[in-house]
Amino acid sequence: MIVRVWHGWTSPADADAYERFLRGLLAQLTGRVPAFRGGWVLRRRSGDEEEFAVLTLFESLDAVRAFAGDDYETPVIEPEAARLLLRGDDKAAHYEAVVEPP
Repeated sequence: MIVRVWHGWTSPADADAYERFLRGLLAQLTGRVPAFRGGWVLRRRSGDEEEFAVLTLFESLDAVRAFAGDDYETPVIEPEAARLLLRGDDKAAHYEAVVEPP
């Protein structure tokens, strides 16, 4: 299992809209990428911004490539999301899950 991790920041005024966008995105991935195994969206106030950590689960790096393309470390940011974001990580990080919940 591969966990893809990316962080983005919004203004407080755009945070609820961005959260809704991410909920919809995770639902779309479930049907679009067969080896997508779910994910988490974490949110917290960070100074004058709202920080989001997006953790998505894939069966393999090949599955990540099916989602993100060959340059799979490059964040996938849809135009709707780009309008809501103040900034984000330049690269997505990928971890192999070595201990998973029972």
